[in-house]
Amino acid sequence: MDTIGFIGTGVMGRSMAGHLLKADYKLNVYNRTKSRADSLVADGAVWQDSPGEVAANSDITITIVGFPADVEAVYLGEDGILANAKAGSVVVDMTTSSPKLAARICEKAAEKGIGSLDAPVSGGDIGAREARLSIMVGGDEAVFTRVKPLFDLMGKNIGLMGPSGSGQHTKMSNQIAIANGMMGICEAMAYAEKASLDPMAVIACIENGAAGSWSLSNLAPRFLKGDFAPGFYVKHFIKDMGIALDSAREMDLDLPGLTLAHKLYQVLASQGGEDFGTQALYKLYQEEVKGSD
Repeated sequence: MDTIGFIGTGVMGRSMAGHLLKADYKLNVYNRTKSRADSLVADGAVWQDSPGEVAANSDITITIVGFPADVEAVYLGEDGILANAKAGSVVVDMTTSSPKLAARICEKAAEKGIGSLDAPVSGGDIGAREARLSIMVGGDEAVFTRVKPLFDLMGKNIGLMGPSGSGQHTKMSNQIAIANGMMGICEAMAYAEKASLDPMAVIACIENGAAGSWSLSNLAPRFLKGDFAPGFYVKHFIKDMGIALDSAREMDLDLPGLTLAHKLYQVLASQGGEDFGTQALYKLYQEEVKGSD
């Protein structure tokens, strides 16, 4: 069995790495905040002191970090992954990041005989815990085939979408749909509250029809109960929307819905909500409902 390196053991990464460990893979781990890897180390993972050490001691190195700048530093820094990974090894970035950066990493990796995949995920903290993430992959088919057994331990809906960068472009499509959908869900629940309906009863009535979605069934009940804990951080969602808007501009594509969602989430972040979950967008609509009573 390949020795696996895992860098980034936060809200999602810790669960994802845990599934690999439970499958008896030897696991090297690193996280910027060491304490967030303590539970994995207690279960048998081996702590490494840098991303470079993880890569040097692993056959397949997986990353899921915060922002494109973090991805760039982890992969291309002096003590980064590509400076230390062995020829014949594979690197897999599961961060939602820039398609252009994914292509750049793939090019640099190929120069050193290293396989590379971009493989962002969707499904949030629940999907990570329950090993049912959607995994969108860009890269070479042979490299994908090698890594697929690991993906199968973390997700249920796994697809090779095309060459390097295609996984990130697919994730941008996913985030655009979520951003626009969340606005619609928040407006629907605000309307229900203003009409003196029971919003939870409204969800039960409409979720199995054309209005149904994962966000309606799973995130709307959370925000109606005042639960804004992050399955996926607002600050990271703003980052994702920014990447999608930048990519759209490069393709000469206007996305008015995403532009509005991006602005609304920036307002939420400016009011102290950057570390809430994405469902916290409802706080803006809730203020409007209360303010107009």
